[in-house]
Amino acid sequence: CYGCEYDCAWQHELTEPGEIDDTIIRKTDETRRTVVNLYQTSKGPVYVKKQCMNCNDPACGSACLTQAMHKTNDGPVIWREDRCMGCRYCMISCPYDMPKFEYHSTNPKIQKCDLCYDLQQEGEEPACVYNCPNGALLSGTRRELIAEANKRMLDNPDAYYPHIYGEHEAGGSSWMYLSPVPFEELGFNTKIQNISYPSLTKGFISAIAPVDIFLPAVLLGIYEATKKDKTTQTKEEGQL
Repeated sequence: CYGCEYDCAWQHELTEPGEIDDTIIRKTDETRRTVVNLYQTSKGPVYVKKQCMNCNDPACGSACLTQAMHKTNDGPVIWREDRCMGCRYCMISCPYDMPKFEYHSTNPKIQKCDLCYDLQQEGEEPACVYNCPNGALLSGTRRELIAEANKRMLDNPDAYYPHIYGEHEAGGSSWMYLSPVPFEELGFNTKIQNISYPSLTKGFISAIAPVDIFLPAVLLGIYEATKKDKTTQTKEEGQL
């Protein structure tokens, strides 16, 4: 129904989707944190929602020199504007190609799904989950959702391909999927390793611990200086 796209746009004050052509496979961008695409599969048409996976050990968080990308204890990976220096390493490092930069904004942000972190802080579900009319989306603890997925596959094996996408890929994630067909048929990257990407570089990072300590502080200082310049420039432009 594409309702989750509209709910997401409304919740995060983004541009509402226009008329959607389901013959086109779309990607998330700076105006859309989630998209729903139609795939023609061996079992017929299947609609799939795509968004940031909110990894357990996110590559974007490891690549971020100022720790602007942060994995919270509740699951969401959030972007902290006050720390971001605009390097866009988060975009390069993401195995799912999800963080998107607002190139055309005078005050650019990184846009990606954060599981409606603000709503979760108030004890509510993500907007897409809460408003889904058919129950295609579920929320809960990761352990609960994995148990539910395994139960569904056990109770109705003919309805599901025997794999939970996101349980182990890239070390696991907060978003997970069940599918009636192999995930390759739905455009998922099935070559992602079952190990967190930051764990592949921990040995290297530990060898440059002093840089790890001092570099973020230096970069934050540079960011604060450039931020003041941008603020001044914006005010001046507003007065013209």
